[in-house]
Amino acid sequence: MRKDYKELDKNKTYLVTGAAGFIGFHLSRRLLNEGCTVIGLDNLNNYYDVNLKKARLEILKRKNKFIFEYADLKDKEVIDRIFEQNKIDIVINLAAQAGVRYSLKNPYAYIESNIVGFMNILEACRHNEIEHLVYASSSSVYGANKKMPFSTKDNVDHPVSLYAATKKSNELMAHTYSHLYGIPTTGLRFFTVYGPWGRPDMALFLFTKAILNDEPIKVFNYGKMERDFTYIDDIIEGVVRVIANPPKPNKNYDKTNQDPSTSHAPYKIYNIGNNKPVQLMEFIKTLERHLGKEAKKEYLPLQAGDVPKTYADVDDLIRDVEFKPNTSIDEGIGKFVEWYKEYYGV
Repeated sequence: MRKDYKELDKNKTYLVTGAAGFIGFHLSRRLLNEGCTVIGLDNLNNYYDVNLKKARLEILKRKNKFIFEYADLKDKEVIDRIFEQNKIDIVINLAAQAGVRYSLKNPYAYIESNIVGFMNILEACRHNEIEHLVYASSSSVYGANKKMPFSTKDNVDHPVSLYAATKKSNELMAHTYSHLYGIPTTGLRFFTVYGPWGRPDMALFLFTKAILNDEPIKVFNYGKMERDFTYIDDIIEGVVRVIANPPKPNKNYDKTNQDPSTSHAPYKIYNIGNNKPVQLMEFIKTLERHLGKEAKKEYLPLQAGDVPKTYADVDDLIRDVEFKPNTSIDEGIGKFVEWYKEYYGV
C-alpha cells in the first residue's frame, strides 16, 4: 500500500448528491454505518419509481447523523445555501440524469442535470474550500472504442450518446477547476452497476420483473452484448477508498505525451469495474437459475447509443487504493433476487 494511503476520516462531513439514488443510497448508508456525518441531497425526480427512492431514503433517515436536503442541482441559490450553512469537507456528486436510451428522448434533461447541475457543484466547491470532490463519470465515455480492456489512459473523444458526452464534459470541467483553483477532483467511471435496491430501468431489474410476470424480455444485439457487471458493494468499497485519498498533482506528468487519467493538477480518473466481461446470455441464464424460471426472449438489434462490449482496466485502482472488485455474477444476482422478492413480496 502507498505510504501516504489514508483510511476514511469519520470526523468529516460528507455531502452526497443523489442520496436517494441507487449508488448514492448505498454510499450514504456505508458512510453513516462508519459513523460519518452525511448530508444527502436529492430532488426525488420521477425518472423511475419515486416510491423506491423514498424507501431508500427512509432507511437513511433512521440514522442519527443523516441530514436530508430536498433540492435540485440546477437550483444554484439552493446549492449555495446548503454549502454556506454546513461545514462540508468532502463532496461526492452522484446526482445525474442517468440512462443512455432516455438521452435520445429527452436530451435537455441531461444538459440541465449533468452540465448545469455539475457547474453549480464546482462553483460551490470553489467558494467553500472543499477538500475533495469525487464525482460519477461512466464507462459510457469509452463510446466507440474497440481497444480492450478500456483504460483511463485511452482517448475518449468519440462518445455515442449524449449521456456519455455529458459525463466526458464533467471530467473536462473538473480538470479545469483542479487546474485553476487547486481543487482535488476524482472522476469514477462506473461499469454496469447492479445489486439490491438497484435502478428499475436497468437490465437486471427489467428482466426479473418480466420473467416473474411471464412477459418477454428484450435481448438487444441478439444476446451478443458483453458487460463488465459490477456489484454494488464493490463499487462502494472503491468509492470509499478513493474518497479518503484525494489526488495530488503528478510531478512526473509529461505534457508532450499526455495521459488523460492524471495531470499536473490535483486530478485523477479511475475505472471501477469487475475487470471480467460477461455475455448477456450467461447473465440471463444465471438469473433464470436464481428465479427457477425460464425467460421468454425477444431478440432485437443493438440500440442507438449502446455499445456492444465494456471491459474495465482497473490497474491504477489496485495500485493506488489496493482494491479490485471481485463479486461473481452468481453471488451478485443471487443477492439481488433475494432482495427483489422480499421488497415486492414475491
